[in-house]
Amino acid sequence: MKDMPALLAATLAARDVALLGQVFGRVVDNGKMLRNFVQIVRSGSVGRKSLGSRPKKLVQHWLLTASEKQLLNASVGNTPSLADVVKMVHPKPAEAWRAAWFAWLIGKAVDETALPPITQAFERFKRAIAEGVTCEVPDVPFQMLTALELSTAQWAQIAQSGSWQMVRQNLNTFARHGVFEIDGMAEAIAAKLRDPKAVAQARVLPYQLMSAFKATGEGVPAVVRDALQEAMEAALANVPAFDGRVVVCPDVSGSMSSAVTGHRGSATSSVRCIDVAALVSAAVLRKNPAARVLPFEQAVVKLSLNARDSVMTNAQALAAIGGGGTNCSAPLALLNKERAKVELVILVSDNESWVDATRRGATQTLREWEVLKQRNPQARLVCIDIQPHGTTQAAERHDIMNVGGFSDAVFAVMAAFAEGKTGSEHWVGEIEKVSLAAQ
Repeated sequence: MKDMPALLAATLAARDVALLGQVFGRVVDNGKMLRNFVQIVRSGSVGRKSLGSRPKKLVQHWLLTASEKQLLNASVGNTPSLADVVKMVHPKPAEAWRAAWFAWLIGKAVDETALPPITQAFERFKRAIAEGVTCEVPDVPFQMLTALELSTAQWAQIAQSGSWQMVRQNLNTFARHGVFEIDGMAEAIAAKLRDPKAVAQARVLPYQLMSAFKATGEGVPAVVRDALQEAMEAALANVPAFDGRVVVCPDVSGSMSSAVTGHRGSATSSVRCIDVAALVSAAVLRKNPAARVLPFEQAVVKLSLNARDSVMTNAQALAAIGGGGTNCSAPLALLNKERAKVELVILVSDNESWVDATRRGATQTLREWEVLKQRNPQARLVCIDIQPHGTTQAAERHDIMNVGGFSDAVFAVMAAFAEGKTGSEHWVGEIEKVSLAAQ
């Protein structure tokens, strides 16, 4: 999801370079996105294998206007590396420090005094470490330091100065190097993690927090784990409070134990589909205390959740169920049996519903929905397919919305749908509000 803007920008590189020039600065706002853009274009996936003159100039402009800190951050990562990009587009810097930095990046001999200050500090730090001399850790990306022999105090300095996302991803690393054994460090890191402004700026996805919480080892103090739960509450600030009666139906069957990304080798996520379904349910319940949660497998599973409990606590309770076949129509059948009044039903599944499968015609899920609609004509159904393929339990129409995949944007889309704001005219209006002239 985070790489999609780079893919769409690369598509423009093949279709409309003039429009690419207008949106490039909005999309490519960091070094990782720059490398993603170059990699996608060069792969040939969007219809071309070379950058071309206009895209090449846009990449050059980013390299020639980025700050030293931005360049250092961009230098972390491969396929392609920033050095590969520099060799590819041959930027011609006007500043002496930038010319020296590019030479240093691609491995050429360079006068260290010509380098910008942070890079100079990094070179001095490497020599000091090799000589066994203690000195202050330079303000460079964390990944540039991991191969060096650092002291516990230096690891603590990295934790204090690191970005929110870096700290969240390396809690077990800090524990292994004794950072939390230093007086006050656990509290300092917890304060950083729970800071609502920092959470918002990091654009952290809720399931990333769940993944971090689940992965923390015994060496991570309770105060830090509690801070992750508080960060989760902040990350879900955009979860809407829906009008009317809401029912959330998370699939807790056996197939939901697969990784949310599918199998991708070393890139396979530790977060399972059932974790995401549980997260959506717990988040909606947190902001809508009167909502009903009906977890299902072959049938609806009885489970009592407290809306006052934290999102993480309720999500863990739901994710612990797991097992059994999949019957996506089961919660709707129960609502019909009860003759329940509802305004919004949210179904979260991987859509592998085989218990109620039919060879032809409408699915049993859609049949049950039609019965429910007779009793609740204004009701709306949201089907979140965590691993979207080519089929769905209920086809898209005015009262049914299908969502493929998951990110925190799903909550805003559901709110718009519940309010009847997801028609084509609404989205065209939203798109037209975006001004490219300001870029």
